Formats: sequence, structure tokens, C-alpha cells
Amino acid sequence: MPQSTHMDRRLREAILKGDVPAFLSLIEEDEHIIDQKTTPGSSSTILHIASRFGHVELAKEIVRLRPELMFQENEKMETPLHEACREGKMEMVRLLVETDPWLIYKVNQGNESALTVACERGRLAVVNYLLNFPDLLMLELDGFTTSLHVAASGGHTDIVKEILKARPDFAWKKDLQGCTPLHLCCKKGHLEVTRELLRFDAELSSLEDNDGRTPLHWAAIKGRVNVIDEILSTSLESAEVITKHGETVLHLGVKNNQYEAVKYLSEMLNITKLVDKPDNDGNTVLHLATAGKLGTMTIYLLKLGVDVNAINQKGQTALDVVESDMSNSGALLILPALQDAGGKRSHQLPPSSIEIQQIQQEKSLSSSSAKRMPESTTKHHRRSQNRRREKQLELQTEGLRNARNTIVIVAVLIATVTFAAGINPPGGFRQDTGESIKGRLSSFKIFAVCNILALFLSLGTVVFLVSIVPFQRKSMMKLLMVTHKVLWLSISFMAAGYIAAMWTILPHGRGPGKQWVFVAMVAIGGGCTVAIFVGLGILLAKHWLRKWEWRRRKEKGKIESPSSSISRVEELGTMRKGRHDSSNSDVDSSEQGGYHLY
Repeated sequence: MPQSTHMDRRLREAILKGDVPAFLSLIEEDEHIIDQKTTPGSSSTILHIASRFGHVELAKEIVRLRPELMFQENEKMETPLHEACREGKMEMVRLLVETDPWLIYKVNQGNESALTVACERGRLAVVNYLLNFPDLLMLELDGFTTSLHVAASGGHTDIVKEILKARPDFAWKKDLQGCTPLHLCCKKGHLEVTRELLRFDAELSSLEDNDGRTPLHWAAIKGRVNVIDEILSTSLESAEVITKHGETVLHLGVKNNQYEAVKYLSEMLNITKLVDKPDNDGNTVLHLATAGKLGTMTIYLLKLGVDVNAINQKGQTALDVVESDMSNSGALLILPALQDAGGKRSHQLPPSSIEIQQIQQEKSLSSSSAKRMPESTTKHHRRSQNRRREKQLELQTEGLRNARNTIVIVAVLIATVTFAAGINPPGGFRQDTGESIKGRLSSFKIFAVCNILALFLSLGTVVFLVSIVPFQRKSMMKLLMVTHKVLWLSISFMAAGYIAAMWTILPHGRGPGKQWVFVAMVAIGGGCTVAIFVGLGILLAKHWLRKWEWRRRKEKGKIESPSSSISRVEELGTMRKGRHDSSNSDVDSSEQGGYHLY
């Protein structure tokens, strides 16, 4: 083994054990060994290691031989004093500081002093010793994060008390994010530190960070119920503070899914003003709960009596929000809960009382000004109408796409069934020639013709829909109307072919057996088909009536003057339903039924 490697191992063992005689023996062999690093690739000196393990006698010898090692920094720009303070080696701290007091002012690459690292680990004895150097705390005035921030974040109550005695102004100092020590301990849930800081000054609970969040807001975000209770017992006013984004303490609790915190706040506070209060985006707590697909939270908020039909700035109710994304399983629980609570979509709501009041006030003005709505109200109504109309068109377009996909699937299934029936004809075929056994019967010929027509009509439908991709709603409607009728024709031929096939394979013999079976089969099939057509006919008739009524109202609205018997409130209601000045009868006339027939 090379001598240098052997010396490194012996040196490392001596430092880790604090063996002074072994260390001095190595120095006698090679005085430069004291400058070696104990770990390959590390910048830590042997004094760093001795300080970390608290080997005071060994450190004395190292300092005597190489006093400059006290200021030697490792890869983190930390001195041996940092190591000693972090591990709470009080005697080592005394040795290093008494040897050179300037050592306490050195900071690492994180701008942490020896006092800061001692506060982080909760080393009370070391902190008390370093607090005897007042200038050390003065250095923290120029920075942001103080030793009190670090101690409060770590939950070290005794250290917090000592620093408050030395520098009470640190309790109000904010870090880069605008957080005071109380913000940090509330965020971490340290109840005793929170209690100590509030006892020191209850006004600390009203301080806000850069986003306008108070310590109570952070406690709600993290779900610290015990901290919330402590703050509210000191100051109820902090519950009414709103962030820069318009969020209340309930908004933050719901947004972060802190169910227990929200439940506690609702039980302790009068949340009548908070529960329906919107943020800067117009979202109430119910909007946030449904957007996050928080089923338990949503059901609890509904029990509190929230406004289930409140509308945000996007013109959405809570029901609109949850229906905009049904991919999450939580939406399946939320949707019926909202509907049971009376939740509606935005376009289903009647005119708001504010809008009605604006119209009624307008009617009291002079006749010239009463002929038209105020410009701001008109713009508001126009924006609302456009939003509702865009949503209606989006829903109908999505329905048309789904109908197109459904027709393609059904046509493929018909083609599959008829193809299978064609190569496996009723009655079978002869093995030697491959000819159909029942091929000469008239019923078989009817089956073959109907089966072929159903096959190629369905194939034609598939090819037609796959080849043409319309990008306009009217083109899509025309395409679906044509393919829908062809699909019905194909289904009819398939049904006729089935009846013919059954007639072919029924046993032939004397007596009414075959005839009765056939009659029963036709009666059942025909009855079901007639029932379907009657139902569709009724729906189609209702749809035509709605469309006719819509057109009649539209023409009447164009002919009548503004002074007609129709009130402005009724006119506003018509506008809110998306039926005023619209050129799309399919969308507007079908809104009430929720479907359109073609």
C-alpha cells in the first residue's frame, strides 16, 4: 500500500476518534498532513470534522499548529464554527469564538451565520451564548430572513423567546416573500410558537405577505386547525381579511382541499358573508370545490346553504363548471348533488333582480331615453348573450359529432351482421358445390336481396362519413340528415332480410304452425318498430311546434315597435334565453327541449 494512502486512512481514523496522540504522531512523520482533506473531493478540513464531533482537545492542537484553518471554508462556504453550532457542541463553539471572535460574522453560501444554523437545529445553549454578541443580530437588519424566522419555522419556542428579548423588532420583519415569523410557524403548524408570538403582540395576526395573505390564511391553506383556533381566539377580525386575489380564508381552505379546516371555520364563524363572497374571478367557494372535483367538500358546502347558482366572471354556475370536465370520477358524485340542491346552468337562470331593477329604473326616464337601454347595460347583455350562444353552439356541435360517430358505428355493425349472414345463408349450403340449399325458395331470394341492400347501404354510409369531414354546422346537419335516412333504410332492409330468413328456415309442413310463428314474429317486430316511429313522430311534432313558435315570436318582434305591450323585463328574459335577434332557429328553438331532431 502506498504510504500517502496509508497516512490518509490513519489521519481519518485519528480525527474521527479524537485521538490526539495519534494525530501528533502523524504530524511528526509529516507536518504537511494537517493540510490534507479527509474525504476525496471534499473541501472540509480536519478542523471541520473535529468541530462536527466536538473533539475539543484535538481542535486545540489543530488551532495551535494551523490557526488559519478556523477560517477555512468547505464547499458550502461554511467554517468549522458552523459545524460546531449545527451539532450543538458548546465547548467547541467557545474554543473557536474565544480564539477569534470575528469568526461569528462569517456566513455560508446560503447567507446563514453560525447563529442561524444553531436556531435551525434548536441549539438553545449555543444561541444563548451567541446572543451575547449584539453586533451579530445587527447584521440581520440588512437582510430579509432573520434568526427569528428560522427559529419560528423550526418550532423552537425557547429560542424564539430569547431572540424576542434581544430583538423584539424581528417579530415584524418580513422575508423575501413578505412572511413574518408568525406566517412561517402557522404554515408549519407550530402551535406553541404561534401562541408565544401572539402573546408578544396580537397585531401580528393582521400582517400580510406579498400576496395579501395573513397567518390565518396560511393556517387554512395547510389545514392547521389548532393554529386556526389559536388565532381566532386572539383576533376574529383576521378572518375577514381578503387577499390581493380577492380570496377569503374559506376560498383558500377549499382550494387546497382542507376539509377539516373549512368545517371548523364554518362552525366557529358567522360565514354568511364569506360563503358566497366571490374572488377577483367571480368564483365562490362552491365554484372552487366543483372545479377541483372535491365531492365531500361540495356536499358539505351545499349543506351550509351556499348560493348554488352563483355566476362567476366567465358566466358559469357551479353546474357549468363541473359539466365542463366530466373526465374525473369525482364529477359523477358532484353532479347529482348540485342538481338535487337546485343547481342550474347559467342559460337556464331567469333575469337577475339587479338587471330587472335597471330596466325598471330606465322606464321611469323620459320616453326618448327609455327607447333604448343604457350603453353599459346593453354591452353587458350583449356579452352575456354571446357567451350563452357560444356555449349553446359548442354543445350542439359536440352533439352533432357524437351523432356522426354513432352513425358510423351502427353502419359498421350492420355491415358486419349482413356480411356474416351472406356467407352463412339460412338453411346452410351444399358441401360439394357450395350452393345454398334453400336457394330456390322465394323467401331466400327476398332475404338475399334485402341482405345485399343493407350491406352496401351501410358500407356506403361509412365511406360517405369517413370521406367527408364538414367544418360548418349546417353542412354537418345536412350530412347527418342524409346518412340518417340511409341508415334507417339499411336497418329496414336488414329487418326484412331477417324475417325472410326466418321464414326460409322454419319447418315446412301441413298445419298452421309455421304461419302462426311467422305472424307472431311480424307482429312483435312490427309493433316495436311502430312504437319507435310513433314516439319519434311525437318528438318531431313538438320540435316543429317549438320552431314554428320561435319564428312567430321573431317575426312579431321585428314588426312591433318598442312601445308595444311587451315589457322590457320580458324582453330581457327573452334575451337571457338566447332567443333575441338570433338567426339560428335550430339552436334557439331547441334550447327548451335540449335536443334537435333530424
